[in-house]
Amino acid sequence: MSNLRSLCLAGLLTISAVPALAEAPLVYEGGSGPGKGRHIVFLAGDEEYRSEEALPMLARILATRHGFQCTVLFSINPQSGNIDPLVTTNLPGTEALNNADLCFMSLRFRDLPEAQMKPIVDYVNAGKPIIALRTSTHAFAFNVHKTGAYAKYDWQNKAWPGGFGQQVLGETWVNHHGDHGKQSTRGILNPDLKDHPILRGVADIWGPTDVYGVVHLPADAKVLVRGQVLTGMKPTDPPLPGPKNDPMMPLIWLRQHDVGGGKPSRIVTSTIGAAVDLESEGLRRLLVNACYWTTGLEDKIPAKADVTYVGPYQPRYFGFGKFQEGLKPADLR
Repeated sequence: MSNLRSLCLAGLLTISAVPALAEAPLVYEGGSGPGKGRHIVFLAGDEEYRSEEALPMLARILATRHGFQCTVLFSINPQSGNIDPLVTTNLPGTEALNNADLCFMSLRFRDLPEAQMKPIVDYVNAGKPIIALRTSTHAFAFNVHKTGAYAKYDWQNKAWPGGFGQQVLGETWVNHHGDHGKQSTRGILNPDLKDHPILRGVADIWGPTDVYGVVHLPADAKVLVRGQVLTGMKPTDPPLPGPKNDPMMPLIWLRQHDVGGGKPSRIVTSTIGAAVDLESEGLRRLLVNACYWTTGLEDKIPAKADVTYVGPYQPRYFGFGKFQEGLKPADLR
């Protein structure tokens, strides 16, 4: 009954969306820096890992310290106009991707109408770069719009196995490899790729979220960081002995996804990426470096990119129903 109620609510929210509540998207204009002239569009929409907090923080760093123009889009309750990650059927403003140089997403089980999906699909089909965090491996789950034109993007699609996650990013949802909420993650840099520009200046990665299972990674993927399962929830906890870490799962990888036309798109996927994970300076630096690399600015990546916060950052812990209610995008300007 609860699932039926959720589906009915999602449908009502889609039907009742009204233009009167639309407002300008959250935009951080780029300052001076190597990224000046490049436009990053962030898609924040997950119920559990506080992407609505993490992505604006990264956008402020990238705009203020590195010069990128950053537009941040959110799941919006169409009745109140508030940021509401529980609303899976409304992520307005995706047409901003029409002039984006990079799509940076943190999505989970979104069920978007065709008008909002089309700019996303057009962007992917144009072979443009993507950075995807955590649950973006299962970004789309169509229940309301299951017969729509973009249903193949569903994480469980059979005709296009694994949907967008597996086909474009390199993996769909598999499982929690670590014990969720009990075993945290240490990122172990791949020594064979230690000189890759994305790893420049990255010394340490730790986060309280668990390692995800990864089993479908394509042959063209290059694993930058592997996920070491720790015995507990502190960065000082030792690695878990036994098969969970032998071998370690891929944690962050890159690939060049070929949509045809001879110019593969640069993709970076990280299954670590909750708002609290991004308190790790090393992870923030890797993601900032990835923004340079995906937009063709790898030669401009600093020896140690400045990833200090712009304003306070005190993210809420991951979990369902823990987001801050009553916020509109304008409140984050």
